[in-house]
Amino acid sequence: MRPPRSELAEAIYICRDSFKSAAFFSLFINMLMLFPSIYMMQVYDRVLGSNSISTLLMLTLLAVMLFAMLGALEWIRSQVLIRVSTRFDLLLNERLYRVLFKQALVSGGKSSTQPLSDLLALRQFLTGQGLFAFFDAPWLPIYVVLLFLFNPAFGYVAIVSVVVLIFLATWNERATHDDLEQANQLSVESSNATARNLRNAEVVHALGMLPSLMARWKEKQKKLIILQALSSEKGGLISALSKTYRVTIQSLILGLGAWLAINKQISPGMMIGGSILLGRALAPIDLMIGSWKQFLTARTAYGRINELLAHFPAEADRMALPAPTGSLRAEQVIVAPPGSKVAVIKGVNFAIEAGTFVALIGASASGKSTLARALLGIWPAASGAIRMDGADVMQSDRGLVGPYIGYLPQDIELFDGTIAENIARFGEVDANHVVDAAIAAGVHEMILRLPQGYDTEIGSSGGALSAGQRQRVGLARAIYGNPVLVVLDEPNSNLDDVGEYALAQALLVLKQRGCTVIVITHRVGILSIVDRIMVLNEGALVLDGPRDEVLAKLNQRPATQATQGQSV
Repeated sequence: MRPPRSELAEAIYICRDSFKSAAFFSLFINMLMLFPSIYMMQVYDRVLGSNSISTLLMLTLLAVMLFAMLGALEWIRSQVLIRVSTRFDLLLNERLYRVLFKQALVSGGKSSTQPLSDLLALRQFLTGQGLFAFFDAPWLPIYVVLLFLFNPAFGYVAIVSVVVLIFLATWNERATHDDLEQANQLSVESSNATARNLRNAEVVHALGMLPSLMARWKEKQKKLIILQALSSEKGGLISALSKTYRVTIQSLILGLGAWLAINKQISPGMMIGGSILLGRALAPIDLMIGSWKQFLTARTAYGRINELLAHFPAEADRMALPAPTGSLRAEQVIVAPPGSKVAVIKGVNFAIEAGTFVALIGASASGKSTLARALLGIWPAASGAIRMDGADVMQSDRGLVGPYIGYLPQDIELFDGTIAENIARFGEVDANHVVDAAIAAGVHEMILRLPQGYDTEIGSSGGALSAGQRQRVGLARAIYGNPVLVVLDEPNSNLDDVGEYALAQALLVLKQRGCTVIVITHRVGILSIVDRIMVLNEGALVLDGPRDEVLAKLNQRPATQATQGQSV
C-alpha cells in the first residue's frame, strides 16, 4: 500500500488541476513554437523561389496572428501559475504560523521565521521561469524527431547536444549542491543569532558588547560569502559553458545545413528551420541550468518545511467541552524545560478547587515558574498529567480555552498595536471590557494621560511605558474578559507603592469574582489575602495547606530556612 502523502505533498496534489491546466497551455505554446521554423522554411523555399509578394504577406500576417496567440497563451500560463502559488500559500501559511509557535514553546522561544521565508521561496519558484522549463522539457523528444525528419545529421547533432547539456546540468547539481546547502544553513543560523541580539540591544549597548558580537557575525558572514562565491563561481562557469555551447552548436548546425543544402540533401529553408528548431529543443535544458540555484533553494526549502510539518503533526479537531470553572489537579507531574533532560518539577501532586486563591512560594530555581508554565499547558509534562476541570491541559483547544485563562509572566511582552488591542488580546475590542480590566488593574488613569489614551500605539518593548506600567497593562490583559483561572508570576516585581496598592485591589476583585488565582511572589504583603500557600523546594512540593497553617510551619523553622522558603 502506498504510504500517505506528507502535508506539503498533499498541498501540491490539491493544486494538481492547475498544474494540468499549465501543462495544457504548454502543449499549444510548444506547438506554436514550431511556427518560426515553418515560417522561415516557407520564406526561403516558397517566397524566394516564386518571388510572390502576396504569399509573403499572407505568411507574415499568419505569423503575426500566431505569435500574438503565443504571447496570450504564455501570459495565461503565467497567470495560472501565479494563482497556483497563491493557493499553495493559503493552504500552508496558517498551518506554518501555528507550527512556529509550537516550535517556540518546545524550544524555549528559540523558533525563527525561516519556515515562512521557505514558503516564500517555494512560491517564487512556482511563479518563476525555472518551472516553465519542466513543462517544456517533455517536448524535447518531439523536436529531436522533427530534426531527424529534416535530416538524420540534424537529429544526431540534437542528441549529442542534449547529452552534453544534461551532463552540464548534472555537473552543476553536484558542483554547487553542498556549498549552497551549507550557505543556506549558515544564513539561517546567522539571521537567527542577529535577531536574538537585536532583542537585547539595550544590554549590548550598555555593556559595550557590540564589537564582540559583530566580530562573531562577521566571521559567519565571511564563511557564508565564501560558500556563496564558490557555488556562484562553479555555477557561473557551467552556465557560461552551456550558453557558449548552445550558441556554437546553433551556428555550426547552420554550417552543416549549408553543406547539406549544397549537396541537395535539404532545402535552404530547412537549413534555417533546423537551426531554429534545435535552439528551441535545447532551450528548456539551458533554462534549467540557468535557474538551477533557484531550484536548489526551493528544494531545500521544501525539505525543511516537510521536516518541520512532520515533526509537528496537525492537531485533530476536538469536541468542544463545557466552559471551564478553574479547578486544577496535578497527578505525579514531572516537568523538564524544553531541550533539557533534567527534571525541574519532580512528582508533584495537588488539587486546587475552583475559586481558590493560592500563593506559590519558594527559593530561587525551586521550579515555581516551570510549574506555572506546566499548569497553563505551555510546557508539557514529561510524566503525569495536569488537568483543568478533569481534562488534560495539553489536549485542550487553546483557541477555546484561552479566553477563560489569564497569565502574567515575569518578562512582560506587549505586542505591536494599541494599548486597547493589547488588553483585548488582539481580539474584537470591547471598549467596556477593556476599560473594566484597566480599572481593575489600576492602570486606567495612567492610560488616559497618554497622548492617544487607549489608542496609543506601543511596540513589543512597550514603547514609552515604564517597566511598572508595562506590568500593569499586562495585568489588565490577564484579567480581561473575566477569566476563571489567572496565573501571575511575580506580578509586583516592577511596581512602586501605587502599583502595589493597585495590584492588591485587582487581586481582591478577582477573589470576589470567584476566580481561581495562582500568584508567584516573594513579597509577604500579598499573602494576607490568599487562601492557601504552596511551598516548592528543589522541584518538590514540601508544604501545602491553608495560609495560616503553612505560615505557622514556616515560622517554626530556623530563621534562615523560613526566609529562604519565602524568597525567590
